[in-house]
Amino acid sequence: MEININCDLGETSKFCSTENDPLLLGIVNSANVACGYHAGDEPTMKKTVEISKKNGVSIGAHPSFNDPENFGRKRLNLTSKEINKLIIDQINILSEIAEKNSMKVTHVKPHGALNNMACEDFELASVISKSIINANKDLIFLVPTGSQMEKAGKKLNMKVAAEIFADRNYEDDGNLVSRSKKNALITDPEEAKKHVIKMVQNQALNCFSGKQIPCEIDSICVHGDGKSAVKTAQEIKDGLINSKVSLKSLDQLKKFI
Repeated sequence: MEININCDLGETSKFCSTENDPLLLGIVNSANVACGYHAGDEPTMKKTVEISKKNGVSIGAHPSFNDPENFGRKRLNLTSKEINKLIIDQINILSEIAEKNSMKVTHVKPHGALNNMACEDFELASVISKSIINANKDLIFLVPTGSQMEKAGKKLNMKVAAEIFADRNYEDDGNLVSRSKKNALITDPEEAKKHVIKMVQNQALNCFSGKQIPCEIDSICVHGDGKSAVKTAQEIKDGLINSKVSLKSLDQLKKFI
């Protein structure tokens, strides 16, 4: 079995530190790099790309609403034309930096409110999917498993990678438990490892209630913030390797070659 581990990185801002980024880039297989709209800047993107290259980590654009004051977490209603430009511009920003370092952007993973809205709204998910195709039809679309983005991407015959979250609990409908609830996060690295391995082995979401929802799993998202972020990522990596899972960058998964 092949699995990818991804992480959102390069998110320089008042909300997020990049202190853990170099260590995480020694653990994960793919990096979703902030493109300057919700967080990040050109020097941070350049540094993230350089470290990724050194570690054999594939890089992807992590586009967001242009809303750094809210870290891209505020829901905004934009036109299809505005969404198209938003996505393409951010892919191009990272692509230019990547090319200067002999790297290529291999995937796209929407961030924050844009991601949450598109998970629920097939029309928005379709606009984002078409925008990615307009930028580069060969890009892999990294999306939450079971989301409207997964459905939209597959309908358009995109390369779709379905992800689960290592450190988040799920509701019975397959959505993430709201961060406003006490049981939203899994902060114990050992518990996160067990959570992930069970989901990967069963190809199903573990709901907090104990319910299992069958799903596709290509990738595991580990969050880079928090005191236990690096330890959690390492525990998950070690646990998967010990479970005889082969870890690959997104572009090296057999389904995309």
